[in-house]
Amino acid sequence: MNKMKMMKEEHTSKVMVIKNLLFSNWRSLLLMLIGVYLPLQVVEIMAVKISQNKDSFSWDVPILMAIHSTANPQLDAIAVVLTKWGSFWTAFPVLSAIAIILLRNRRWRTFNYLITTAIGNLIINHTAKEIIQRTRPNLWISKAPELDYAFPSGHAMTSMTLVAILVILTWDHPWRWLVLIIGSFYLLIIAWTRLYLGVHFPSDILAGWMLALAWAIGMNLIIKP
Repeated sequence: MNKMKMMKEEHTSKVMVIKNLLFSNWRSLLLMLIGVYLPLQVVEIMAVKISQNKDSFSWDVPILMAIHSTANPQLDAIAVVLTKWGSFWTAFPVLSAIAIILLRNRRWRTFNYLITTAIGNLIINHTAKEIIQRTRPNLWISKAPELDYAFPSGHAMTSMTLVAILVILTWDHPWRWLVLIIGSFYLLIIAWTRLYLGVHFPSDILAGWMLALAWAIGMNLIIKP
Protein backbone atom coordinates (compact mmCIF):
# COMPACT_ATOMS: atom_id res chain seq x y z
CA MET A 1 0.00 0.00 0.00
CA ASN A 2 2.79 2.37 0.91
CA LYS A 3 4.52 1.66 -2.40
CA MET A 4 1.34 2.35 -4.37
CA LYS A 5 0.79 5.54 -2.40
CA MET A 6 4.33 6.69 -3.10
CA MET A 7 3.92 5.96 -6.82
CA LYS A 8 0.65 7.88 -6.88
CA GLU A 9 2.21 10.85 -5.10
CA GLU A 10 5.17 10.78 -7.49
CA HIS A 11 2.80 10.75 -10.49
CA THR A 12 0.79 13.63 -9.01
CA SER A 13 3.99 15.56 -8.40
CA LYS A 14 5.10 15.13 -12.01
CA VAL A 15 1.70 16.25 -13.28
CA MET A 16 1.86 19.35 -11.09
CA VAL A 17 5.35 20.18 -12.36
CA ILE A 18 4.16 19.90 -15.97
CA LYS A 19 1.09 22.03 -15.24
CA ASN A 20 3.21 24.69 -13.56
CA LEU A 21 5.63 24.73 -16.49
CA LEU A 22 2.81 25.07 -19.00
CA PHE A 23 1.10 27.78 -16.96
CA SER A 24 4.24 29.82 -16.37
CA ASN A 25 5.42 29.55 -19.99
CA TRP A 26 2.13 29.72 -21.87
CA ARG A 27 3.06 32.93 -23.68
CA SER A 28 6.27 31.44 -25.05
CA LEU A 29 4.48 28.23 -26.03
CA LEU A 30 1.72 30.16 -27.78
CA LEU A 31 4.30 32.29 -29.59
CA MET A 32 6.15 29.14 -30.62
CA LEU A 33 2.94 27.65 -32.01
CA ILE A 34 1.73 30.74 -33.89
CA GLY A 35 5.06 32.30 -34.79
CA VAL A 36 7.24 29.27 -35.51
CA TYR A 37 5.36 25.99 -35.93
CA LEU A 38 2.44 27.17 -38.07
CA PRO A 39 4.57 29.29 -40.46
CA LEU A 40 6.98 26.39 -40.94
CA GLN A 41 4.06 24.08 -41.67
CA VAL A 42 2.88 26.47 -44.38
CA VAL A 43 6.36 26.56 -45.93
CA GLU A 44 6.70 22.78 -45.75
CA ILE A 45 3.37 22.19 -47.50
CA MET A 46 4.26 24.66 -50.24
CA ALA A 47 7.79 23.32 -50.67
CA VAL A 48 6.59 19.73 -50.98
CA LYS A 49 3.98 20.65 -53.58
CA ILE A 50 6.47 22.70 -55.60
CA SER A 51 9.05 19.90 -55.42
CA GLN A 52 6.51 17.44 -56.76
CA ASN A 53 5.17 19.82 -59.38
CA LYS A 54 7.24 22.81 -60.51
CA ASP A 55 4.14 24.56 -61.82
CA SER A 56 2.67 27.39 -59.79
CA PHE A 57 -0.29 27.15 -57.46
CA SER A 58 -3.69 27.77 -59.00
CA TRP A 59 -3.85 31.27 -57.50
CA ASP A 60 -0.34 32.36 -58.48
CA VAL A 61 -0.83 33.30 -62.12
CA PRO A 62 -4.24 35.01 -61.75
CA ILE A 63 -2.83 37.30 -59.05
CA LEU A 64 0.22 38.10 -61.16
CA MET A 65 -1.87 38.85 -64.23
CA ALA A 66 -4.25 41.05 -62.22
CA ILE A 67 -1.30 43.09 -60.97
CA HIS A 68 0.26 43.21 -64.43
CA SER A 69 -2.98 44.60 -65.86
CA THR A 70 -2.23 47.83 -63.97
CA ALA A 71 1.22 48.24 -65.55
CA ASN A 72 2.24 51.59 -67.02
CA PRO A 73 5.58 53.40 -67.52
CA GLN A 74 5.21 55.44 -64.34
CA LEU A 75 4.60 52.38 -62.17
CA ASP A 76 7.43 50.58 -63.95
CA ALA A 77 9.88 53.25 -62.83
CA ILE A 78 8.49 53.33 -59.28
CA ALA A 79 8.64 49.54 -58.90
CA VAL A 80 12.22 49.33 -60.16
CA VAL A 81 13.33 51.90 -57.57
CA LEU A 82 11.26 50.68 -54.63
CA THR A 83 12.17 47.01 -55.05
CA LYS A 84 15.78 47.85 -54.22
CA TRP A 85 14.65 48.79 -50.71
CA GLY A 86 13.88 45.14 -50.02
CA SER A 87 17.34 43.87 -50.90
CA PHE A 88 20.09 42.79 -48.53
CA TRP A 89 22.10 45.89 -49.42
CA THR A 90 19.35 48.10 -48.01
CA ALA A 91 18.86 46.06 -44.85
CA PHE A 92 22.61 45.76 -44.25
CA PRO A 93 23.33 49.42 -43.34
CA VAL A 94 20.24 49.58 -41.12
CA LEU A 95 21.19 46.42 -39.24
CA SER A 96 24.82 47.53 -39.09
CA ALA A 97 23.82 50.81 -37.46
CA ILE A 98 21.73 48.96 -34.90
CA ALA A 99 24.58 46.51 -34.27
CA ILE A 100 27.00 49.37 -33.59
CA ILE A 101 24.57 50.93 -31.10
CA LEU A 102 24.15 47.58 -29.35
CA LEU A 103 27.91 47.10 -29.12
CA ARG A 104 28.44 50.59 -27.70
CA ASN A 105 25.78 49.89 -25.07
CA ARG A 106 27.28 46.44 -24.35
CA ARG A 107 24.03 44.65 -25.13
CA TRP A 108 25.80 41.47 -26.11
CA ARG A 109 22.78 39.15 -26.08
CA THR A 110 20.75 41.48 -28.29
CA PHE A 111 23.73 41.93 -30.61
CA ASN A 112 24.07 38.15 -30.84
CA TYR A 113 20.38 37.86 -31.70
CA LEU A 114 20.62 40.47 -34.45
CA ILE A 115 23.70 38.91 -36.09
CA THR A 116 22.42 35.34 -35.81
CA THR A 117 19.02 36.23 -37.25
CA ALA A 118 20.40 38.33 -40.11
CA ILE A 119 23.10 35.87 -41.21
CA GLY A 120 20.79 32.91 -40.73
CA ASN A 121 18.26 34.55 -43.03
CA LEU A 122 20.80 34.67 -45.87
CA ILE A 123 21.92 31.08 -45.37
CA ILE A 124 18.38 29.72 -45.15
CA ASN A 125 17.23 31.60 -48.24
CA HIS A 126 20.17 30.50 -50.38
CA THR A 127 19.90 26.89 -49.19
CA ALA A 128 16.14 26.70 -49.76
CA LYS A 129 16.46 28.12 -53.28
CA GLU A 130 19.12 25.58 -54.21
CA ILE A 131 17.07 22.70 -52.81
CA ILE A 132 13.70 23.63 -54.33
CA GLN A 133 15.09 25.12 -57.59
CA ARG A 134 11.87 26.78 -58.64
CA THR A 135 12.23 28.85 -61.79
CA ARG A 136 10.91 32.39 -61.86
CA PRO A 137 7.69 33.40 -63.64
CA ASN A 138 8.00 33.91 -67.38
CA LEU A 139 4.72 35.66 -68.13
CA TRP A 140 6.14 38.93 -69.48
CA ILE A 141 9.48 40.67 -69.90
CA SER A 142 10.46 42.08 -66.52
CA LYS A 143 11.87 45.57 -66.11
CA ALA A 144 14.22 44.17 -63.45
CA PRO A 145 14.90 40.52 -64.35
CA GLU A 146 16.46 38.08 -61.89
CA LEU A 147 18.54 35.03 -62.79
CA ASP A 148 18.56 32.88 -59.65
CA TYR A 149 15.79 30.64 -58.31
CA ALA A 150 12.50 32.01 -57.03
CA PHE A 151 11.40 30.05 -53.95
CA PRO A 152 11.40 31.51 -51.37
CA SER A 153 11.66 35.19 -52.23
CA GLY A 154 14.90 36.71 -50.96
CA HIS A 155 13.39 40.20 -50.88
CA ALA A 156 10.42 38.93 -48.87
CA MET A 157 12.70 37.16 -46.41
CA THR A 158 15.06 40.10 -46.04
CA SER A 159 12.29 42.65 -45.54
CA MET A 160 10.45 40.40 -43.07
CA THR A 161 13.66 39.70 -41.15
CA LEU A 162 14.37 43.43 -40.88
CA VAL A 163 10.85 44.24 -39.71
CA ALA A 164 10.71 41.30 -37.29
CA ILE A 165 14.01 42.30 -35.69
CA LEU A 166 12.89 45.91 -35.30
CA VAL A 167 9.53 44.89 -33.81
CA ILE A 168 11.13 42.43 -31.38
CA LEU A 169 13.77 44.93 -30.26
CA THR A 170 11.18 47.68 -29.71
CA TRP A 171 8.46 45.50 -28.22
CA ASP A 172 8.88 46.93 -24.72
CA HIS A 173 8.71 50.52 -25.97
CA PRO A 174 5.48 52.52 -26.42
CA TRP A 175 6.22 53.21 -30.10
CA ARG A 176 6.36 49.53 -31.04
CA TRP A 177 2.99 49.86 -32.78
CA LEU A 178 4.35 52.59 -35.00
CA VAL A 179 7.23 50.29 -35.96
CA LEU A 180 4.74 47.49 -36.62
CA ILE A 181 2.47 49.65 -38.79
CA ILE A 182 5.29 51.19 -40.83
CA GLY A 183 6.96 47.78 -41.10
CA SER A 184 3.77 46.16 -42.39
CA PHE A 185 3.38 48.87 -45.02
CA TYR A 186 7.02 48.36 -46.02
CA LEU A 187 6.48 44.59 -46.39
CA LEU A 188 3.46 45.09 -48.64
CA ILE A 189 5.28 47.63 -50.82
CA ILE A 190 8.25 45.31 -51.36
CA ALA A 191 5.94 42.38 -52.07
CA TRP A 192 4.01 44.46 -54.61
CA THR A 193 7.22 45.42 -56.44
CA ARG A 194 8.31 41.78 -56.75
CA LEU A 195 4.94 40.75 -58.14
CA TYR A 196 4.56 43.82 -60.34
CA LEU A 197 7.98 43.19 -61.88
CA GLY A 198 7.01 39.58 -62.50
CA VAL A 199 10.05 38.07 -60.80
CA HIS A 200 8.14 36.11 -58.17
CA PHE A 201 4.96 34.14 -57.75
CA PRO A 202 2.77 35.17 -54.80
CA SER A 203 3.59 31.83 -53.18
CA ASP A 204 7.29 32.77 -53.24
CA ILE A 205 6.47 35.91 -51.28
CA LEU A 206 4.28 34.08 -48.77
CA ALA A 207 6.92 31.41 -48.20
CA GLY A 208 9.60 34.06 -47.73
CA TRP A 209 7.52 35.87 -45.14
CA MET A 210 6.66 32.70 -43.23
CA LEU A 211 10.21 31.35 -43.22
CA ALA A 212 11.77 34.63 -42.09
CA LEU A 213 9.12 35.13 -39.42
CA ALA A 214 9.63 31.65 -38.01
CA TRP A 215 13.40 32.11 -37.93
CA ALA A 216 13.29 35.55 -36.28
CA ILE A 217 10.78 34.47 -33.63
CA GLY A 218 12.54 31.15 -33.06
CA MET A 219 15.85 32.90 -32.43
CA ASN A 220 14.05 35.32 -30.13
CA LEU A 221 12.73 32.45 -28.03
CA ILE A 222 16.17 30.83 -27.84
CA ILE A 223 18.45 33.85 -27.36
CA LYS A 224 15.94 36.07 -25.53
CA PRO A 225 17.40 39.46 -26.54
